[in-house]
Amino acid sequence: MLLYSPEHCTLCPRECGADRTKGIGACGAGNDVRISKTMLHFFEEPPISGTRGSGAVFFCGCSLMCGYCQNAPISHGENRGEKVSLHELAEKILELQNAGAHNINIVTAAHFLPHVVKLLRLVKPLLSVPVVYNSSGYEKAEALSLLNGLVDVYLPDFKYISGDAAKKYSKAENYPEVARAAIAEMVRQTGEYREENEIAVRGTIIRHLVLPGLSNDGVKIMEKIAELFPAARVSVMSQYTPSFNKTGEPALDRKVTSFEYNRVVNAAKRLGLEGFMQFRSSASGDYTPDF
Repeated sequence: MLLYSPEHCTLCPRECGADRTKGIGACGAGNDVRISKTMLHFFEEPPISGTRGSGAVFFCGCSLMCGYCQNAPISHGENRGEKVSLHELAEKILELQNAGAHNINIVTAAHFLPHVVKLLRLVKPLLSVPVVYNSSGYEKAEALSLLNGLVDVYLPDFKYISGDAAKKYSKAENYPEVARAAIAEMVRQTGEYREENEIAVRGTIIRHLVLPGLSNDGVKIMEKIAELFPAARVSVMSQYTPSFNKTGEPALDRKVTSFEYNRVVNAAKRLGLEGFMQFRSSASGDYTPDF
C-alpha cells in the first residue's frame, strides 16, 4: 500500500485516508509543512542538549492523541504555526547549527515524514552535527525505513505496554505493537549507542514517561527494552504534569509519586539498562517551550 498520497493519506498507523490537499488528517495537519518554533533547547537528555543546546525544530500536529500532552497547543490545539518551504526550513536548520547547536532535533514530524526525507537529503550534506529524530513511537516501521542513513540518533517514546491504557489516554489501542516495531527499525538503523565528548552521535535513546498508576507498566516496558533493545539507552522520565491533563480521567489528576517513579528506575538498574533519570522537580510546565 502506498504510504503517502496527499489525496488519501495512510502514512501513520491510523491510516485515516484523509485528503490532505483539501483539509487535515487525524494528525491535525494538511499537506503543507508547518512548524511552531526553531530554538536552542536545553531541557532534553544531557547528551542531547549538552552545554549549548539542541537545535530543535518543533513541527505542528501529531499522529498520536495523548490527552496529557505538554505540547498540546501545537500538537492538536489552536497553534497551527507557520507554513514553511523545505528551503526555508533548511535555512533555519543551518542557522541553528551556526548558533552552536550540538545537533539538529526534528521534533514530532512523523506526519510530515516524506517532506522530512526530502529536507534531510537537502540539508544533511551541509551539517557537521548529528541529526536527532524525536518521536512519539507511534509510526510505521516501513515509513521510518525511508530515514535510513539520514538520522544519526533516534529519540522515541515507549509510552505503553497495555493497549487498554494506550486507548484510554492516547486513543491508540495498537500503540504497544506499533511502537515495538518502530523502535526495532530505529535500533536496526543506528546500532549501538555512542557518544563523543559527552554528546550522542549514534544510536537510540528510548524514553518512558512514568504515568500515575502505571508503574507496573513502566517496569514491564523496562523488561521489554532489556529483552529486545539492549543496544539502546533508556530515559526514565518523571515530568508528568497533571495541569496538562485533558483526558477526563481522575487517575491522571496527580503527579507521579517517588515510589512509582523509583520502581521503574530500579527495574532499569536491575536489568542492567544504562541511561538517564530526571529530578522530581521536572514535573512542571516550566520545561515546556512557550509556543
